[in-house]
Amino acid sequence: MIVVTGATGNVGQELVRLLLEAGEQVTAVSRRPGPLPDGVRHVEADLADPKSLDTALDGAGALFLLVAGDDPEGILELAAAGGVRRVVLLSSQGAGTRPEVYGHPAAFEDAVRRSGLDWTVLRSGGLNSNAFAWAGTIRAQRTAAAPFGDVGLPTVDPADVAAVAAAVLREDGHTGRTYELTGPAPVTPRERAEAIGEALGAPVRFAEQTRAEARAQMLAFMPEPVVEGTLAILGEPLPAEQVPSPDVERVLGRAPRTFAEWAARTAPAFR
Repeated sequence: MIVVTGATGNVGQELVRLLLEAGEQVTAVSRRPGPLPDGVRHVEADLADPKSLDTALDGAGALFLLVAGDDPEGILELAAAGGVRRVVLLSSQGAGTRPEVYGHPAAFEDAVRRSGLDWTVLRSGGLNSNAFAWAGTIRAQRTAAAPFGDVGLPTVDPADVAAVAAAVLREDGHTGRTYELTGPAPVTPRERAEAIGEALGAPVRFAEQTRAEARAQMLAFMPEPVVEGTLAILGEPLPAEQVPSPDVERVLGRAPRTFAEWAARTAPAFR
């Protein structure tokens, strides 16, 4: 059995679907109920409270773990006691490029590597699904606002992250590896807005925010150090943050999907 935490999220939902299609038995874990395929066992649990995972992990062989809560060691000890032998951690690219800012995922990576389990770390770049933050203004005003409109990053389709996770959870040969997951090419916020407009068949106007405007907006739902680190990546990315990684293709045997493909698939959310 494979346990998927964050099972109702953008990556988790697709991962559950892929594992079921492959014939795996899946336990889906999330803090609240959400849309899941028929036949999936669901357990409500919070990674901030490792003991809440007890029933989910009992009898499991593999665990897909998000960075959440502050006790990765407690989660991993419980997982090992339940029978888990393989753990796949969804971390952040920033844990490698800016560990002084992204200390939380870096701490989870350290715990996973010291766990004694067969581990693989997936360092995801920015997800294409972050563009859902524009859905309200695009639906109402056909407008998307963001800072640093002409700075490109190789954001990744969450479905590709899920596909890599499914492969790593099911296949041998990935133990002890850290994969960087990105899209095929850097895409600017302005280009992302254009791609959504093309998918809708109606232009989307791009409104460039100042750094201060973006910072104020992000502080409403992100801690200040993470806000500053995120703005640094968006505005002054390091070379390692702008260069597409070959790891999606290395694992899946195909190129990662483009942002335009993601926009075409998710266009109803913006109508």
